[in-house]
Amino acid sequence: MRPVVHGPTVDEQTRCVHYRTARDVIAIRFACCRRYYPCHLCHEETADHPSRPWPPGSGQQLAVLCGVCWTQLRIDDYVGASQCPQCGAAFNPGCAAHHPLYFG
Repeated sequence: MRPVVHGPTVDEQTRCVHYRTARDVIAIRFACCRRYYPCHLCHEETADHPSRPWPPGSGQQLAVLCGVCWTQLRIDDYVGASQCPQCGAAFNPGCAAHHPLYFG
């Protein structure tokens, strides 16, 4: 069964109203609520609480969802990856700028 992705998604590959390029195909499971959102802005706009990044040492947590193949990835497997290790879908390299918001 596919995980539920919350927030204003615009397609089946988890793109949202904020980030919707061909490479914007991941969703993040937030540490604060354990729910997947396409981005930090989606969480900010639709969750009823402030976001909180995963604490240091959480690299083995399944916290990233590839929107192409719907594989859940560990933080350590995602950070620094240019593509999904399961299906090869390219990830947006610009997402690294937001890693501190997700992965403390």
